[in-house]
Amino acid sequence: MKTITTILAALLFSTLFYGQNIGINLSILSLMTIVVLILTHPTIARQKTTIVYISTYILSAIMVFYNHSVLAIFSNFVAFFTLIGTFSESRSSMYIRWLNGLYSTIAGYFHRKVNSKHNPEQPISKTIIDYLQLAKLIGIPLVIGIVFVLLYKNGNPVFNDVIGEIHFDFINFQWLLFTALCFFLFNNILTPVAINPATEQDLITDNHLYPSEPLLQIKLKKEQQLGIVLLALLNILLVFYSVTDIYDLIINTSVTAPALSSQVHDGINALIASIIIAIIIILYFFRGNLNFYKQNNTLKNLSYLWIILNIGLIILITAKNTNYVAIFGLTYKRIGVFIYLFLTLVGLVTTFFKVRNIKNLWFLFRVNTQVAFVVLIGSSCIDWDYAITNYNLNNVKGIDMGYLIDVIDNNATSLYNYSEQHQVPDHYKKRIRDKYIDFIETVSHRNWQEWTYDNLKISKSFD
Repeated sequence: MKTITTILAALLFSTLFYGQNIGINLSILSLMTIVVLILTHPTIARQKTTIVYISTYILSAIMVFYNHSVLAIFSNFVAFFTLIGTFSESRSSMYIRWLNGLYSTIAGYFHRKVNSKHNPEQPISKTIIDYLQLAKLIGIPLVIGIVFVLLYKNGNPVFNDVIGEIHFDFINFQWLLFTALCFFLFNNILTPVAINPATEQDLITDNHLYPSEPLLQIKLKKEQQLGIVLLALLNILLVFYSVTDIYDLIINTSVTAPALSSQVHDGINALIASIIIAIIIILYFFRGNLNFYKQNNTLKNLSYLWIILNIGLIILITAKNTNYVAIFGLTYKRIGVFIYLFLTLVGLVTTFFKVRNIKNLWFLFRVNTQVAFVVLIGSSCIDWDYAITNYNLNNVKGIDMGYLIDVIDNNATSLYNYSEQHQVPDHYKKRIRDKYIDFIETVSHRNWQEWTYDNLKISKSFD
């Protein structure tokens, strides 16, 4: 039954993707993958965790059809590896799910073969296939048959004419190879495997730190003194930087785009350097027994102060980036800054809980990778091309029309409608019209496997 399912899935996969661009075919593949996984692993599919990731994968598939953006496609791939990793071990952490999902997809078949040879409890198949004999039965007669055909062609002109009429053009060897690769892919993912060392270690490791005996008071005191000096220095520098940054923000009421861009990017660079250095320091000092040192309150308070100051720095940079967007409009990079600032805020909050609740490094990995996954899926649900175009056309005075035409992909319809209703320079109007015509032609000539939501919108507009 599993072999038949794998063959059918491989044939459908090749039908959907061979010679086709990504469109509704990726959404259909996602739904098909969910169906075959549920049929082959019904017990795992009923678990609450699995249901969550199945739902997430379905959502990412819908967004591929609706948004048809690179981000949506990438999110669908990540959700796919997450789901496969969940079926391999549903109790594992997010990053272990990704690892197991990727490993199962690429090397699941070979993993099972190697393990079966080293597993004495593996049941022996009742039917033993002699592959060497099978190769002989097929290969030797085929080779000898071809030799005799060539001999007979030279000895009989009628036979030669008959053989000459036989063509194998109907056989698409590329399609056969592609289908074979599809069969290999589904053979891997229908029986997901786990990388045992990493997965087992993840399952037995909780999020808490525990003291290791003995607690050497003198050594811990020296470590705390060094930590206090370092964190105090970083806090002083960050306070001075923040004060000067606030002062500059107040006195500079009018600023050019390059200057404001430089301020935002420089602030991001400072934030990156500050957080990386200080988090490494915090993780170093709170890696073990210093967490249980009774006189570590000063070091903890300095860590909390550093986290609060960095949150303040995030607020400042957010204000600058918001001002930047309000004056000069949205771009992918400016949206990326907001996302990075949010992820940084999450990292600071989780670091705070790591220090306060005596958590280990695995706690940070587990929580932050889960948040990153949620942010990725959530971001893919937004049509950023439309959001950027719509915001800039309706809220920005000096519209960078060249950016909207050249950089943004799926906004041809929005730009065309705007150019028909507003005064737009002739050279921009011509480029917008050309872009719109190219977009209509591209969408109209798509095969059904490549359809997206744009096909439905265009068909409605021409009805």
